[in-house]
Amino acid sequence: MIVLGIDPGYALMGWGAVQGEGSRMRLLGYGCIETHAGTPMQYRLRTLQMGVRDLIAMYHPDDVAFEELFFARNVTTALMVGAARGAAIIAAVESTDQLYEYTPMQIKQAVAGHGKADKRQVQEMVKLLLNMKELPRPDDAADAIACAITHLQSGRGKEQFRMK
Repeated sequence: MIVLGIDPGYALMGWGAVQGEGSRMRLLGYGCIETHAGTPMQYRLRTLQMGVRDLIAMYHPDDVAFEELFFARNVTTALMVGAARGAAIIAAVESTDQLYEYTPMQIKQAVAGHGKADKRQVQEMVKLLLNMKELPRPDDAADAIACAITHLQSGRGKEQFRMK
C-alpha cells in the first residue's frame, strides 16, 4: 500500500509518500509544495492543487492522509491554510475517494509514543522508523511523512479516520 501524507499549508504544503507492506515501511519521497508571498491567492491555491495532482500522478497512492488543522489564535492564517487544504482535497478526490485525516495529537502519539511530542522528537522517530540517514526537513515534510506513517499503522482501524 502506498500512502501520500499531506501537511496542509499555504506557503509550504508538506508531503510524504510512504509504502507499507505488513509492518515494513519504505519512504518513496518527500518535500514541500511552495507558494510565494505576493502572488495572488487564486494562483497560490492553483499551484498547491496542481502540485498535489502531480504527486498523485507520480506515486499513485492507494490512500491520501491529511493532517487536520489546528489553530489557537490567528484567524487569517487559519482561513488561508483552510483554503490550501481545500485545494489539496479537491486534487486528491479527483483520483481517489480514499481520503483520511488525523489530528496532530494522533500523529504524535502514533509516531513518537505520546501526543505532546515536539517537532524534533517526531523528526527523530520518522528518521528511525524509515531508516533515513538524516532528519527529514523541513518540518512540514516531516509532519506529512509522520501522517502517512500514522495511516499505515492504523491498519484495519483506518475507516474511523475516513474523511467525512
